[in-house]
Amino acid sequence: MIRTTSGSALAFALALLIYSGCSEEAASVPKKVPLVPTGDKPEFTDYCRRLEHEVQGRKHGFLAGNVTYYVGGFHASWKLYEDETIGLTHPFHHDLRSRGVGLLESEIRGTEHTGTGNDYNGWEFYKDTRVLYGSVVVDGETYENPKPKSMRWRPDKMICEYELGGVTIKEEKFIAANDAAASIITASKPVTLEFSGHSFYHRKSVSSTASIKHDRGHNALVITEGGTVKSRPDPDQGERIGPCVYEDMITVLSASRDLERVTIERDDKGVQQYNFTVPCDSEGTTVSWAMHDERKVAIKSARDIILHNHTRLAEKTSEMNRQLNEEIPWFRCPDEKFVDIYYYLWSIYLMYYIHVGEGWEQENHTQTAVNNFLGMHRFDAAFQIKVGAWTTDKRRFAYGNVLTWKHLTKNDQYRKRWNGLLMLSDNKGTTWHSGAYGPETAEHVLGAWQIYEHTGDVEFLKECYEDHFEKLFREKLVGFALNDFEVANALERIARLTGHEADVARWQKLVRRDPKHVRLMYDQRWEANGVKHYFSAPSNGRIGTPGFWAMRYPQFPDEYVRPMVESWAIDKDKGFFGEFFPLALSKQSMKKFATPVDHSFGYTPDTAYFTLDGMFRQEVKEAADLTLNHLANYNYHDEWQAAVAPEAYERDLKLFGDQYSNFNAGKILLYLEGLAGLKYSIPDKQLTVKPAMPDAWDWMEIRLPIDGHWTQIRITKENVNVSGCPLGVVK
Repeated sequence: MIRTTSGSALAFALALLIYSGCSEEAASVPKKVPLVPTGDKPEFTDYCRRLEHEVQGRKHGFLAGNVTYYVGGFHASWKLYEDETIGLTHPFHHDLRSRGVGLLESEIRGTEHTGTGNDYNGWEFYKDTRVLYGSVVVDGETYENPKPKSMRWRPDKMICEYELGGVTIKEEKFIAANDAAASIITASKPVTLEFSGHSFYHRKSVSSTASIKHDRGHNALVITEGGTVKSRPDPDQGERIGPCVYEDMITVLSASRDLERVTIERDDKGVQQYNFTVPCDSEGTTVSWAMHDERKVAIKSARDIILHNHTRLAEKTSEMNRQLNEEIPWFRCPDEKFVDIYYYLWSIYLMYYIHVGEGWEQENHTQTAVNNFLGMHRFDAAFQIKVGAWTTDKRRFAYGNVLTWKHLTKNDQYRKRWNGLLMLSDNKGTTWHSGAYGPETAEHVLGAWQIYEHTGDVEFLKECYEDHFEKLFREKLVGFALNDFEVANALERIARLTGHEADVARWQKLVRRDPKHVRLMYDQRWEANGVKHYFSAPSNGRIGTPGFWAMRYPQFPDEYVRPMVESWAIDKDKGFFGEFFPLALSKQSMKKFATPVDHSFGYTPDTAYFTLDGMFRQEVKEAADLTLNHLANYNYHDEWQAAVAPEAYERDLKLFGDQYSNFNAGKILLYLEGLAGLKYSIPDKQLTVKPAMPDAWDWMEIRLPIDGHWTQIRITKENVNVSGCPLGVVK
């Protein structure tokens, strides 16, 4: 049902933490053949193959394991600085022991002590690594670090192809389940591969204590990493010198054929420079990299991926396809590019999952980026938590997105304001947190409640509540985009469900929720600071989309919605409709705010999610078409014929920031909760389907995993058909 009557939205002035973060002819890609599933469970689709697309000269390569990642080449904010080449250029270990390049302890006292490993330096430290840079000798001629004529990306692997001196060389690069990385290399005729690299050394490094050994018994180079770096563990403080992120870790490099002509030289900085050669032909040669705290484990991992290379690659492909087939809702619509976008965003969301099992990193959770510091971010978790609620195995893919934050609360790691407000840091690792505080954790409560609705798991809610939500909001609750009333309602329900009845009165008192007061909170913000038909406009004139974000809650007054939508969402002269929807700042604001940051973050994925989500929840009829407008322009590159997930677009539509950004995860919710209008509750035994069909589509189809059943939902302009659902259905 679509409502066209008026309603409204809120403006919550929110300062986003800004992360910093070229083209050749594409080779042919396999033709996409969509498969229509039959029966209860969706028919298998090879999504790894479907998502395969050309990236050479366009963006860097990216692969993910658990605590291992791979970046092929180097593109700083979509600007090409280094092409990928044969071998393994930038594999790196990142188990969140550090936020950047150092391991110093904070000197701040009290609850704002940031632990050990927070570092404002070097969070893109992989770009200074040089692991296995390959050159090729063909008939006596050396082709040094050749760039691929084609580099194709898939969720499971990267495929590189080269033409050198009449020889065709192909690589398949991947990360195995044991977190080792490998490249399987074949050549159409015999060649010699020359590899060079060096031990870890960063532009912020001061010294290197690395040592290296040629272990002939394991056909490997074994490096003990070490050294000191300039590190900045505390905000607003200067640099200090301390251990590097890889202090005493072991790097192992190996190959499927004997390492030949091995040379090792320690340079004047103490860095270990190494070179070796291996033969290669049509039978193939595999080179590998592994890193671990224990020498035996690193050697075993590097050798295992060599000895079982094709098996380990097949296992990786199988697991990625399993997750994309079985762990997420199946989606189809008439326009395949929107299907590609949906599965591309899911693949990134799933690839970023990490499980460390140490310190403050006990739970499995997703992360946000690779082109800047990894880890989950407090702000981004506001929607990433809710995405996890739609997965099949919620213990693996949902619970940890909430519970990972509990470690900070439970261990008194927060900023406490004079009024009792506790704020958590922006992100964290095993022994550190960032020291950048904010209140968005209130939205995590609503995400936890949605996970409960999708599971009925009271024990999960109890884990979230005790030593976390109850403690965090005990004295003060400051909402996110005026979600205060919904969060207080949720805390009250959680207290009752988890046996904390005595807390209910406190939650009732903490946030006034009588209708007169609630309405006053909205009325006071409507047309604030003289901005007509807008909600909670700031006094500085920086009119951004947060005014729409308050539409996401049922308390938002109906009569504000339509005037704001017409004046600011669809007005192409002054509102948020730029080259596409939505501009992060309205055209009116952009005339005044023209800093480099304002230009760089002209269009952002979080603003799109929160804005469109609010419009869907207020049943604004234009929400569906604006969503397609955004997805088609933001998350699909027409020239490349491929889905993309950039951190941002500049005002002039240049790509900006991270190239594989899970900052886009909220768009998955626009498909499921917006376009399809899905909501379900296991405790209430009810599935609600209230779709918003775009004008351009005649149908949508979803297979939804609910409580062990695949529910089939077919939506057309005329009706909604649901079958196989274990719950009651409301349309």
